[in-house]
Amino acid sequence: MSIQNQFNAQQAFFNTNTTKPYAFRYQMLSKLEATIKTHQAEFETAIFKDLHKSPFELYATEVGFVLRSIREAKRDLKKWMRVKKEKTPFFQIGSKSFKMAEPLGTVLIIGPFNYPFQLVVEALVGAIAAGNTVIIKPSELTEHTEKAMAKHFNAAFEPTYLSVVTGGIETTQELIQLPFDHIFFTGSTKVGQIVYQAAAKNLTPVTLELGGKSPTIVDATAKLAVAARRIVYGKYLNAGQTCIAPDYIYVEKSIEAAFLEELKKAIEQFYPAQTDDLSHIVSLRHLERLKGLIDPEKVFYTQESQGAQRMAPTVMRNVTWSDKVMQEEIFGPILPVLTFNSLDEVIIKIKSQPKPLALYLFTESQAAEKKVFEELSFGGGAINDTIMHVANPHLPFGGIGASGIGKYHGKTSFDTFSHHKAFMKKTTLFDPKVLYPPYDDKAVSMIKKVLK
Repeated sequence: MSIQNQFNAQQAFFNTNTTKPYAFRYQMLSKLEATIKTHQAEFETAIFKDLHKSPFELYATEVGFVLRSIREAKRDLKKWMRVKKEKTPFFQIGSKSFKMAEPLGTVLIIGPFNYPFQLVVEALVGAIAAGNTVIIKPSELTEHTEKAMAKHFNAAFEPTYLSVVTGGIETTQELIQLPFDHIFFTGSTKVGQIVYQAAAKNLTPVTLELGGKSPTIVDATAKLAVAARRIVYGKYLNAGQTCIAPDYIYVEKSIEAAFLEELKKAIEQFYPAQTDDLSHIVSLRHLERLKGLIDPEKVFYTQESQGAQRMAPTVMRNVTWSDKVMQEEIFGPILPVLTFNSLDEVIIKIKSQPKPLALYLFTESQAAEKKVFEELSFGGGAINDTIMHVANPHLPFGGIGASGIGKYHGKTSFDTFSHHKAFMKKTTLFDPKVLYPPYDDKAVSMIKKVLK
């Protein structure tokens, strides 16, 4: 079936209203959960072949992550779908106001390569819960995961309801030209711009989960050993191929030397030579790009190469904004360290850059917390931790400005794939004539009092 015919068939199925009842949505969430559990070993093998994630990391950030999301969506679905009564102004006496979540229609989910399973299924959970039909386009760069999802999801679900479409750039370009009711894209800012432009032609709303250079600030009050461990964990998870990984560090000049030693100690503890806990870079092309960002004269710490598609954890010091590594999102295991003397200078510099997807602050100072979190704009973040805000389904996740449009996770995913329809119901027991023309002075006087 052609992509156009697939799209048309899903629109037709959506218009039968089959996807709207609670029972159907719950059943589809259960089917998704059962499909993942039944073929879990095959999904995990596919992800490992693509990125060589360790068993712990693979389950925690891919399969286990989404299974938890499905369970929570099933638990809360009825509450999410409930028609909500809203306040009504006193001058509309005799009326009641409501808000109702309805599905958008037929939606497109375009996945990335870095978390090729989680970042597709996490969005899919929201789309199913909200009652939509869905076309999925996984990343072709993680071909084993793409094939596994296509094989098992397409076997489990009717194509008129949910289908996985495979292929390269041409397939994605064909998909984004279609008048979907929503496009959910996770990936680079450059490709996000292309998706956004195509969607605009059809006035299709979008969620763009992008990235950027997410800063980490470490001031002189921070507990350095703790900060180093948590930064190393967040940075080198999935070999740095995480959109909310600490992209670079601003450390207060007076503690730079001590902090760098703690970073080195944490890296050597977490990732000894020939470790199996460090993921692969997704492709040789991406690996070559990363190598080109490193200035050998500014390397503070690195290790020997650990295989054809592995890149050793690397820390750079004496870095400035003119260095190549600071010109683009790194998306790999390279950690540049810059220094500062005043928090104000850091804030001024970060404000001059595109708004980041995440920001992390390590401090024991409440004044520093208040200053940084009130003055800087970013998608989400943490104080004295990295990346873990993404694991809380009660926190909306997404970017701002160049780092993204829209949010998801938990109830927010349901809201993203829903239209919140507002309506009123008015009594017919009385119908004041003063509301209707012709209007006399008495009517004008009354409306001025009511709306003063």
